[in-house]
Amino acid sequence: MATQNIRLISGEEKKRAYLEKALNIRLKNIGAHSFSEEDVAGKNIENLIGAVSIPLGVAGQLVIKSQDKKSSHYIPLATTEGALIASVARGIKAINASGGTSVYVKKVGTTRGPVFKTKNIAHAEDVEKFIENNFAFFSKTASKTSSHLKLTKFITQVIGKNLYIRFSFDTQDAMGMNMATIATQKIANVIEAKTKAVCISIAGNFDVDKKPSYLNFLFGRGFQAWAEVTLKEKTVKEILKITPQKLAETVYRKCHLGTIASGSMGANAHHANIVAAIFLATGQDAAHVVEGSIGTTTAEVDKNGNLYFSVYLPALMIGTVGGGTHIPSQNEAIKIMQIKNPEGFAQVIAGAVLAGELSLLSSQTEGTLAKAHQKLGRKK
Repeated sequence: MATQNIRLISGEEKKRAYLEKALNIRLKNIGAHSFSEEDVAGKNIENLIGAVSIPLGVAGQLVIKSQDKKSSHYIPLATTEGALIASVARGIKAINASGGTSVYVKKVGTTRGPVFKTKNIAHAEDVEKFIENNFAFFSKTASKTSSHLKLTKFITQVIGKNLYIRFSFDTQDAMGMNMATIATQKIANVIEAKTKAVCISIAGNFDVDKKPSYLNFLFGRGFQAWAEVTLKEKTVKEILKITPQKLAETVYRKCHLGTIASGSMGANAHHANIVAAIFLATGQDAAHVVEGSIGTTTAEVDKNGNLYFSVYLPALMIGTVGGGTHIPSQNEAIKIMQIKNPEGFAQVIAGAVLAGELSLLSSQTEGTLAKAHQKLGRKK
């Protein structure tokens, strides 16, 4: 299966040339199908028959402020939803006009949560104490499975004869789900041998992996990320075409009360939209978009009439190595962002989500959502 690259349509050639010059890289691998069978067989897929193409665009540059430093980043977005990239770009324009977004990131770690069957509650408590008393040993056991992995902590939950354990691992630059699973299996083998508790499943839904969960919302998973910006009233009116007061009301009635009314876990407009587009572009595990969807968006107006706007993403399961990040198109998309590590990746995602939320909620406040999609998503 030969590598096949495609050229952008002629109307986009100037944009591509500009982007290549700005980033000082060649976008030679951005194509409909830019991998060989050898690239992915045995690593990413079985029974390979071809590839499915998703249009890839770019928004930005987004100005990010972190630890008193400013940086600018392009954001690769793979999507079939017309208007999405235009919306993110509009949000970026408003953010940059306000000096950029302040972003904060905390590395929580990759989790794996087995469930053990115990004789009774007392037995479960004995197993808990065994793990706690031998944590250093288990840490060494985990590190022997990979030099890029470190066991950092664990929490437990006992329900009847069931002991749930949530192990957290630092997996360096990789998302590391497979690394965490292999390490947890080694740990589980020791626990079974020494305590006679039986590991029923290496993944007992206490991880919580690829499912919406308040446990992940409260304690985080992968990376927690926060992004905020304060926009002057003039900026909100000129770029977003609404007032700060009206936008804040939409966030309150839609994102907060609407979430309560529906029982939703995502108190936001469309975090998942931006997270999914970035994940697809950069070779992340797309199923982890579920965790990326449970974030919160807030807005309030200060005494001067300015708009404070923020997003919180509690569980970004991302990596810059491993998974699908080595595939040429996806690897090139990571280079487009010009980041140095997963922490920088999390910062870019948080800033992009902030921009997407800001623009979409403004459009819904103004009443132009249908009009925008009709114009940008219905071309015949």
